[in-house]
Amino acid sequence: MTTRIAILDDYLGVARSSAAWDTLPADCEVDVFDHHLGDDEAVVTTLAAFDVVVAMRERTPFPRAVLSRLPRLKLLVTTGMRNLAIDMDAARDHGITVCGTRTTGYAAFEHTWAMILGLAKNIGREDAAMHAGKWQVALNVGLRGRTLGVIGLGKLGSQVARIGLAFGMRVIAWSHNLTAERATEVGVERVDKETLLAESDFVTIHLILGDRSRGLIGADELARMKPGAYLVNTSRGPIVDEKALVDALRERRIAGAGLDVFDVEPLPADHPFRALDNTLLTGHTGYVVAEVFPLAYGEALENIKGWLGGKPTRVIG
Repeated sequence: MTTRIAILDDYLGVARSSAAWDTLPADCEVDVFDHHLGDDEAVVTTLAAFDVVVAMRERTPFPRAVLSRLPRLKLLVTTGMRNLAIDMDAARDHGITVCGTRTTGYAAFEHTWAMILGLAKNIGREDAAMHAGKWQVALNVGLRGRTLGVIGLGKLGSQVARIGLAFGMRVIAWSHNLTAERATEVGVERVDKETLLAESDFVTIHLILGDRSRGLIGADELARMKPGAYLVNTSRGPIVDEKALVDALRERRIAGAGLDVFDVEPLPADHPFRALDNTLLTGHTGYVVAEVFPLAYGEALENIKGWLGGKPTRVIG
């Protein structure tokens, strides 16, 4: 019997060239989907005939309502060693093995700084103006002496903070569990959330999405920010109340936002963010660097081979 393998959300068309899929046994068949499948019903309809699914991070959710309707699915591989879009309890209940892979540990923090610099220096607007035959359309700001507020001082947040210090910025940080000792270790100042929002020229978010972080930045929090301040989110969209942020940006209550993550992904073509001239937008590409694909897909292939041989590797949960 043929083992059917689906590789999902290969937007850039790099999955096939990133791993030696032809080294799988002859009775394996690999299908690559270069587009987002859509809602739960579309996912179930498309994947009903597959034994193995390789998911690219959290691009396609796998809640219980989906997993319970995929009786043939026995192995779900996610790039990364954590995927909050997979209902792990449901996977166990339905006998689905979930495996992960390594990814790069630096791409997202680099992308954060691309966002911060892009906003401060108006890179998007100036580039568009130059291509339209114009010259100097926006007033930039310097970073030295300004305040960078880091929400979440973990692996990524601490890397972001250290670059801020290198730019000569004052760096302050807050999270629910942040200790003064951790802040001192990174070389930054621990403050409360209200102080961070009120004093920062750039606020950048580096938290895992969960009950405490969902909707963490809403209308009240945005109202505390300076009119000239910028918000950067490369973590997860639902940490910020999208409607509140759209309103704040439209009314120029903050200077702008750099966003790589959204409530619904891919971002709908008619979303209000796309019509605002004070947003810098990328399509959840913070982790999307050339180096990640051979690593992630290579280990996904290893996981599949291990599972086929009865010895699954990098099992999550």
